[in-house]
Amino acid sequence: MHRRTLLSLVAAAALAPAAFAQSTWPSQPIRLIVPYPAGGGTDFFARLVAPGMGEALGQPVIVENRPGASGIIGATAVAKQLPADGHTFLLGDMTTYAVNPSMFEKLSYDPLKDLVPVTMTAKFDFVLVVNPTVLPVGNVQELIALAARTPAGLSYASPSVGTTHHLATELLARETGMKLVAITYKGGGPAVQDLLGGQVGMMFLDRASARPHIESGKLRPIAAAGSKRIAAYPEVPTLAEQGVKGFEVEGWQGFSVRAGTPEPVIRALNAAYLKAIAPAEVKRKLNEAGIDPVGGTPEQFTAYIQAETVKWRSVVRERNIKAE
Repeated sequence: MHRRTLLSLVAAAALAPAAFAQSTWPSQPIRLIVPYPAGGGTDFFARLVAPGMGEALGQPVIVENRPGASGIIGATAVAKQLPADGHTFLLGDMTTYAVNPSMFEKLSYDPLKDLVPVTMTAKFDFVLVVNPTVLPVGNVQELIALAARTPAGLSYASPSVGTTHHLATELLARETGMKLVAITYKGGGPAVQDLLGGQVGMMFLDRASARPHIESGKLRPIAAAGSKRIAAYPEVPTLAEQGVKGFEVEGWQGFSVRAGTPEPVIRALNAAYLKAIAPAEVKRKLNEAGIDPVGGTPEQFTAYIQAETVKWRSVVRERNIKAE
């Protein structure tokens, strides 16, 4: 056989699986696994973008809630899904991808071996708020000074161990030397209620959850958690601006599929997501919910997960945080 012909056949064979995947996928409805209960921010996001993704892909995208165990149940369902054909994918977050490996000695999935990142989907602004009747402070330096005068420490609300709310506060304690005592709840709702009721004095909250209580005056924002000020609260400085150098915490989430999923399928999911968030009405609803949609390549999301894993591993170990 002529060498050029042989090389052509080899090249065609190499491309065949990709072409096959593109021509036959999706062949059935696609399941989007949300590892948290219905009604929360992650669920809201999934149900908002699912119709547009389904339209782009030619098959309905059905949101399925698989809550429990810090997102482990839902993540494991996708990580062990067979066949690895992209008909099931995961909307995970910081806890699912970057925190659980440090929190649990034996984890039933490996975020970067059993799962393949598709794209980061969104980031959430977090703000440090206080109940002013419990902690009458207006900025971080006043909070640090008050903590220094409180030998027992200042209590803060945490929806559960390992959440962004929890770890952001533990990072703050590490960086400032404040004694902060976690009061852990079963979810964000009860935590916020006790914060409003004065049973606890402070909490890191996502912008959407904090907004009505800031507007009513029941909660006071004293610092933005990210690298820049929050557009909705331009007068509130970041923690870094208030002397906590290098402090940067954002909520984030993204899609992944089971390892072994064909590359064309990953690209198709990525492209479908971008189409789903393009309409102005979708962007408006996300903005109202305090969600900033983002995109990016699988490689970019992989690098981000790796960096966040290293960051939170050090916090979990140094603060001796244990899974409940």
